[in-house]
Amino acid sequence: MPVCCVDTSRLVRQTKHPQNVWAVQCFFLWTAFCSLTGSVRLAEGSFSKAEKNSGGLVVTTPCWHVEEFVIARECAPCSVLQAITTECITTGFVEQVNCAKSRKDEYKSCRSAVMEKHLFWKFVGGMMGAAAAFALVVVYRQRTLDGRALEKVRKQIESI
Repeated sequence: MPVCCVDTSRLVRQTKHPQNVWAVQCFFLWTAFCSLTGSVRLAEGSFSKAEKNSGGLVVTTPCWHVEEFVIARECAPCSVLQAITTECITTGFVEQVNCAKSRKDEYKSCRSAVMEKHLFWKFVGGMMGAAAAFALVVVYRQRTLDGRALEKVRKQIESI
């Protein structure tokens, strides 16, 4: 029985076109998947930030979110000691900022230009590889279809 509560075996027996059964089953599975993921997202949004924090501590907003700041140290890779902080986990790079009003020194996650360039070329290479692979598939399929068409024409000529 599929994930959803609809009896698809009854649909198989009642349908006049059995090739459509696969599409109906996929539709029911997709609907079930979307409804489950939607309800999970709604449930996640119903908690406050204080409830989401596993340690029971109230999470404070970084000063650079609410006030002006000056970059004290440019974007650089995280050190070994900084590697476990939340700022380093997202990108692996941090910059030190000084907040104007509160005079706090805090670290902020940043994206390195070198890292972005590397990721860009990695993406371009992957897309070029995928394009080459699909081009080969297209050529192979075209040759197969041409061979079938030639065989059909040859059989028609022989039958004359």
